[in-house]
Amino acid sequence: MADSLETEALWQDFHRVVNMTSVELAAWLRVRDSDEDTEPLPDEAGTETGQHVLAILQKRRTDLTDDDIRVMHKVVDTVGDLVDMADEPEPETAPEDTRRRHRLMTLGHDPLKP
Repeated sequence: MADSLETEALWQDFHRVVNMTSVELAAWLRVRDSDEDTEPLPDEAGTETGQHVLAILQKRRTDLTDDDIRVMHKVVDTVGDLVDMADEPEPETAPEDTRRRHRLMTLGHDPLKP
């Protein structure tokens, strides 16, 4: 039972920090990887973690694998380390802010999204 409660809490935390929809994330991953000459196939765009977040967003909680749970923990921890959730959204003022936002968006969190 504790495992189920832990998974439920993680599921809620994950969906709290991942504030982009699967459509928004998929579009961002394609844009992020495209350049002047090529655009990746939709299934291959973005980082491995970004693709895994996208896959998790398309699942039900009961269908999670151990690998999904590992990635969910990683995303919750990483976003938590980079963002003060109580102070979002925040304006971008410097290039490092833009890089930070893009890194977070690759994980499914847009700090400028209400």
